[in-house]
Parts: sequence; structure tokens; C-alpha cells
Amino acid sequence: MSNLYWLTDEQMERLKPFFPKSHGKPRGDDRRVMSGIIFISRNGLALVRRATGVWSSQDPLQSMEAVGRHGSVRSDDGGSRRKRDRAADHHDRCDISEGASHGFEPAGEEGGSDDQRGRLIGRTKGGLNTKLHAVTDAKGRPLKFFMTAGQVSDYTGAAALLGSLPAAEWMLADRGYDADWFRDALKDKGIKPCIPGRKSRERAVRYDKRRYRRRNRIEIMFGRLKDWHRIATRYDRCAKTFLSAVALAATVIFWL
Repeated sequence: MSNLYWLTDEQMERLKPFFPKSHGKPRGDDRRVMSGIIFISRNGLALVRRATGVWSSQDPLQSMEAVGRHGSVRSDDGGSRRKRDRAADHHDRCDISEGASHGFEPAGEEGGSDDQRGRLIGRTKGGLNTKLHAVTDAKGRPLKFFMTAGQVSDYTGAAALLGSLPAAEWMLADRGYDADWFRDALKDKGIKPCIPGRKSRERAVRYDKRRYRRRNRIEIMFGRLKDWHRIATRYDRCAKTFLSAVALAATVIFWL
């Protein structure tokens, strides 16, 4: 079972400051628990059964069902977010990218929009869906996330993430973020927009096409997140729990 320990000693040392306090009770094996959470999020419970052969809860590495249920507690304590924020505060002025992906389809959800109102699940052409807005640095590492229902406009994500943008020289975003108010807000922050204009504009918007090619890094980031089984298919009914799983995956993939 040693191959199920996904985190090295060095990675655990970096994560240690973000674990919740024990409050007098002896702590369990954090490395074992975190490895179980990551394994389930990355591969799903079906693969756990094939890897271990049992569902017994006697050993967290043999049966990680309980670990998976507590995954939202560990990933939602703010540690993943604080780790990314700390990195964002110290990175130099460079290009940042903003984008949205709405390929996170909830599993087994039925009913009208009223049933999904509090879960950030909306109906799109492809069915029920959730949209994840993100800001990345020049290397394609996620810095900020914001989640909405699938049918919500990209402008909503742009407005929500605008106030927390790090210092940067350029902002790369697709034409879904083309709005005069957004361009003006970026300029007020000292950020140059590199955003293609919408086809409905009367006058074409000039932008740096060569620089815009670097925006593929945020698409690569979304693709890597969707390699995780729990992210690609949204099994969490609670929006906060699902966003916690996204934050944990982003931390493991890009920041450890």
C-alpha cells in the first residue's frame, strides 16, 4: 500500500502550517489522510475498491470512503486558498489570464432550475452545468477561483474577480470578457487588456495577437483540473464542497 502515499515528506512540510489545530486531541496521520483524499478526488471510489479489494473502514488506506467524506473539511479550511494567495502576493508583475470553463456536469441531478438554485447549477445547451471562472499567472498556475451556474455570463465572473486581481502588466482573456467597463477597470489598475473584441462591435478592437496566444495556458490549466475524476464530474451537491475539491486539486497540481 506504500504506493498510495501520494505526498512526499517535503510536500507535507509545506502543507503543515495550513492544517487545522488539534484542540488537545492527538492528531492522526495527516499524510495518510491527505493521500486518501487526493486518491479519491483524482480516481474516484470505484478505483479505490479495485486497488484495495475491500471496503473495510479498519484501515484508511484500505477503505477511503470515510476519508473522502471528510475531504471537504480538510480542503475547505482555507489552507489551499491561503497558499495560493501567499504565492500571488509575492509574484512579480507579469501577464495574468482570466477565463471560464463550463464542462463540470453534475452527476444524477434532475428537476427544474428551482431545485438547483442554491447549488450553482444551471441549465445550458448541454444540460445542467456549472461554470468555473479563474485567474492564472503567466505560467498558467491558478490564483483565484469563482464559481457560478453554467448559464451565467462571463461578466459576472469578471466583476467578482476584479477586486482581487494581483499586480500585473497584461490581462489576457477571451472575447467573452470584452466589455468597455471591464477594459476601463483594468486600465485603472494599471493593467493592459489583451482581449479580442466581440463580433457584434461596430469597430474592431485592436489587440496583441502574438501575446494573446499565451492564453492557451489557462485552457491547459482547466484541462489538467478535469483529469481529476471528482472535478470533471461534479458529484458534490453542495457548491462550497465542490469548490473546495477544485481548490485542493489546484494546490496539489500546481503549487506543491
